[in-house]
Amino acid sequence: MSKVLVMGASGFLGSHVVKALVAAGREVRIMVRTTSDTRAIDHLSLERVTGDIDSSDAIAAALTGCDSVFYCIVDTRAWLRDPAPLYATNVDGLRRVLDAALAAGVSRFVFTSTYGTIGINPAGVSTEDDIFNWADKAPAYVKCRVQAEDMFLAYCREKNLPGVACCVGNTYGADDIVPTPHGALVKNVAAGKMPYYWQGGGPCVGVRDAARALLLAETRGVVGERYIVAERWLDYEELFAIAANRAGVAPPSKKIPLALLYCMAAIADLVSFVTRKDNRLSVASLRCSTLLPNVDSARAQRELGWQPQSVEREVSEAVDYYRAHP
Repeated sequence: MSKVLVMGASGFLGSHVVKALVAAGREVRIMVRTTSDTRAIDHLSLERVTGDIDSSDAIAAALTGCDSVFYCIVDTRAWLRDPAPLYATNVDGLRRVLDAALAAGVSRFVFTSTYGTIGINPAGVSTEDDIFNWADKAPAYVKCRVQAEDMFLAYCREKNLPGVACCVGNTYGADDIVPTPHGALVKNVAAGKMPYYWQGGGPCVGVRDAARALLLAETRGVVGERYIVAERWLDYEELFAIAANRAGVAPPSKKIPLALLYCMAAIADLVSFVTRKDNRLSVASLRCSTLLPNVDSARAQRELGWQPQSVEREVSEAVDYYRAHP
């Protein structure tokens, strides 16, 4: 098969997409910045180009000779006081890449989106047919991801971009080097540094299963469609219990009332405003963990032939990784 380009290859999901492609015998090129931490994939045989999505020339050079694109770039810093960087990366950067992909004539573009773009269904479980319907409560991070996905699907519909979107749940597994925001919670639980839990959670998936879904979307996905990639919902109490059990520590036993947590986040936002410093405990980041919908991945399983394994397995592998790399 022809050469593929992975953008966002240094990220958690992107690095696992690279590993899956290499394992499948694909010829892989990655585009990374000079500052990218690529330890998770440095041992692999692949072509590397340096560039940033701020540069149309760098994007065009990276795309040259590539037939498929796996786009895994995302700024997940939902807690930022100023959301401008989120839009600059998640929307404006994507637009430049989409324009370059059209000019290069790629045959398939697999876009990593999020389950946060799915609408909330009153029945309790949402599907790809549920249009985003909670903008009045959504933080800037979710809004920019919705804008990005809408733009991507418009390119597919109006400009004939051969693209498929994957709305991925919270990913867990080994080699979460940074770690991801949701991975950091599991890491703290495994280290015995999380005495509390709270109402909230999200659709979750093992990172290797998520990577496999993206590869399946390249060959089996319907152009212009989006596919939910999540194994099942995990609330924080269960997630933290799985992590604590694997680490051999006591699980968080005290539940913080959600109203109190929002008050704490509001105070933290005020402190951030006064000090002009970002704080991960923010109303925006809290909304990302308490308002997002539960989802059903039946379409991905039916149309892509995707069969995810239990996410508990990769939560346990994440714990093993965090403990080995404190």
